[in-house]
Amino acid sequence: MDEDAPADAVGSETIQWRRDASTSRTVRLLWSLGVGTFFAMAMIVLTWRFYDFAAQGGAGMVVVAALLALVTTVLALALAPNTQARLRAITRRLPMDQPSEATLSRVVDAAVGTIVMMAIIGTLMGIGRYVSQRELLEVGAGPFTGMAALLLPLALVALVLASFLRSVGTLDREERVIYLHDPDQRVDLEHIEATSAREIGDVTVLKLAYAQPDGQYVAGPRRIAVPPTVARELEGLVDGRRA
Repeated sequence: MDEDAPADAVGSETIQWRRDASTSRTVRLLWSLGVGTFFAMAMIVLTWRFYDFAAQGGAGMVVVAALLALVTTVLALALAPNTQARLRAITRRLPMDQPSEATLSRVVDAAVGTIVMMAIIGTLMGIGRYVSQRELLEVGAGPFTGMAALLLPLALVALVLASFLRSVGTLDREERVIYLHDPDQRVDLEHIEATSAREIGDVTVLKLAYAQPDGQYVAGPRRIAVPPTVARELEGLVDGRRA
């Protein structure tokens, strides 16, 4: 399927779809927050190191001002109606190959995700410090620093889920076959005896139950992520064959 093809294309006998960070809000959000968490942790550590070093020379506020200026610039670019054009104009001045629109979009998503997660982690750490200094809890800042640390494994889960929910494929209603790409797989609906669906945002995860003629194992994916319209079409084809 062509990279510039629409997210969903319906033909007379086929349905093509693409679900990734550029066409799915769910995948985009999971990827942005997952990557942003790791970048946010690194940025907080680096900023604190620079602040601590600069504060010894009385220039701590310079680091704070630089961070606020960077955050304001990123948010202004992300919220601007012509973000892609502005970023492309900036990259033209740099000695580098011109990135694609998809790459620029991912950069913006990662930057915004980093800012959001820095705000969340910073808030948790700030509350923990306040509670510890005021001795409001016997355990001190432990619960808040623990929640901040827990964001790292949750970010990894978000990235894994974003990768799983990415999906590119074609449903051929005439041949009753699903062609999945990246990786390439073929699912013959004649081997599917039941399906169950669970929606995650704008993506539906279909659990496929394969028939086992003569007790033989049938190879194929047991779960696939597809758009809701494709999921309904698949369930209709399987139910129709059973009827």
